[in-house]
Amino acid sequence: MREERAYLVRIVTRQALDRLRVLGRRKESYVGPWLPEPLLTAPDVAEDVELAESVSTAMLLVSETLAPIERAVFVLREVFDLDYEEIAAAVGKSAAAVRQIAHRARGHVAARRPRGVTSPAETRAVIEAFQRAVETGDLQALLDILAPDVVALSDGGGVRHALLRPVVGAAVVARLLTSGWTRRGVDRSFELIQVNGSPGLLVWLNGELDGVLTARVENGRVMGIYHVRNPERLSRAGHETTMSR
Repeated sequence: MREERAYLVRIVTRQALDRLRVLGRRKESYVGPWLPEPLLTAPDVAEDVELAESVSTAMLLVSETLAPIERAVFVLREVFDLDYEEIAAAVGKSAAAVRQIAHRARGHVAARRPRGVTSPAETRAVIEAFQRAVETGDLQALLDILAPDVVALSDGGGVRHALLRPVVGAAVVARLLTSGWTRRGVDRSFELIQVNGSPGLLVWLNGELDGVLTARVENGRVMGIYHVRNPERLSRAGHETTMSR
């Protein structure tokens, strides 16, 4: 059984590394920000705090800054709790080298990971308030929810209109949301769902799925807004993805 597990870990890890390298080359010519592909997840994923954090949009963005081998070692060690010898066999390096890679990756992630710990219930309440404010175009309500240094990112991949660079600041982001999403003649609606282990929103435009929006919430405020509109990145937004450790 242990040999079968080691074989599966090795095969899956090497396929994932190949995929990461392909994506790395694609990102070099990608139009605008590249956001992680949104995954609809079951509510019980949020109950596993470590798993939910590891698949959150904010954490995936942090892991995107790791080199492929660092990312593989970090996930296998920190999320799946594999020992260094198993990881070494999977990535084709010595256990000593894997220990060094894991230490370096942990330091890199620790310096960039979200600081505040927010409960699923608090996150949901903030997302619901955000939804109401955007739907009604209530600028002041949005300003009350957004952190002063909130960052908004959107991913259209050059296929759909999206921000080509991050937008920073509550006033600018609030005006962008209220002016862009409350135009007359546009039937836009939001559906509260679980995305990447946390509450998020499906964005519908004239009855068609237009995007998926997630947010990073800390201390009762929205610190980051991540809006994926590229149709190619929405392939898993129509069905729930099973996640477990």
